[in-house]
Amino acid sequence: MEMRPGVFYGVGVGPGDPELLTVKALRTLERCEVIAAPRTKGGETLALDIVRQAVSLEGKTILPLDFTMSRDPAVLRASHLRAAEAVAAHLTAGRAVAMPNLGDVSIYATFAYVADILTARGYEAVMVPGVPSFCAVAARLGVSLTTAASSLHILPAGRDALEEQLDLSGTKVLMKSGRQLPQAAEALRKRGLLEKAAMVRDCGLPTEQVCRDLRRLPQDPGYFATVIVKE
Repeated sequence: MEMRPGVFYGVGVGPGDPELLTVKALRTLERCEVIAAPRTKGGETLALDIVRQAVSLEGKTILPLDFTMSRDPAVLRASHLRAAEAVAAHLTAGRAVAMPNLGDVSIYATFAYVADILTARGYEAVMVPGVPSFCAVAARLGVSLTTAASSLHILPAGRDALEEQLDLSGTKVLMKSGRQLPQAAEALRKRGLLEKAAMVRDCGLPTEQVCRDLRRLPQDPGYFATVIVKE
């Protein structure tokens, strides 16, 4: 009898606070035999660290996946292919694999690249949504992102078109602003929006930092910094 391949799950685990994991996320992580953990160049596995605070991983196989921060498409593609090959070995053996992703699995998530490769090869991939980082940041700041008549724009802070995008009407969310925070703050200043912006770094983590005045930038904003511009 032919073995049925396992399913590849992308699980949104929220921005940092383990209490923000959904019941569905917890159940998915509990029943998967393999946890595919994204790992930074420095060996950090932040998404896995969040999971460990909410789910027992005893008896599970931990599969580290090394991804690059390079913007070179060829380098990125190679890392995604390596990750897909590692996951595919377990799926072919009939084991379900869960890949925890920070925030929501549909927003700037590495899971999507790996899932596209695997689904093209005939494997099944399922997305389990999570709390997006910018929603947690808005709650931390005590602001509503939208009203009935306003728009919401999710923008990657490191892109060249940021200044023009800031002219969009409504609320702007600048994702992954940490390394580009000085440049983003300058773009906001030019548009007269600096006093309407606030930032949270590492929302829900022990290193969380709230900055309600971007005229005085934190010395080290880190990587996971999200800016909300509320007009």
